[in-house]
Amino acid sequence: MSTLPFEVGQKASLTKRFGAAEVAAFAGLSEDFNPLHLDPAFAATTPFERPIVHGMLLASLFSGLLGQQLPGKGTIYLGQSLAFKQPVFVGDEVTAEVEIIALRSDKPIITLATRILTATGAIAVSGEAVVKFG
Repeated sequence: MSTLPFEVGQKASLTKRFGAAEVAAFAGLSEDFNPLHLDPAFAATTPFERPIVHGMLLASLFSGLLGQQLPGKGTIYLGQSLAFKQPVFVGDEVTAEVEIIALRSDKPIITLATRILTATGAIAVSGEAVVKFG
């Protein structure tokens, strides 16, 4: 029986909407000024037809969840895999979710499934995070 303060299946989530101002701020911070994210006229010429949120901006929500909710303050990222499954358009609401899928019994290390879901429940981003807690 585990004495860890966590268990497989625990989840945390948050819901967020990234508007044009947040996308522009992220472009400035990341130096990713791809017009697909920032220019509606350019985006209209792409298969997406309108601006999409940077995938890494979406994935940044995982950092907030891990550091504030599960496992919480003091969490250290050890790794993160990401797969971008479908676009999220600027202004769309998303829900970021993390779920514990494995606990190490010999070290304070947790593996979590990470997902960004659209308002319809479709998976936009999926992956796994490995973190150290405590």
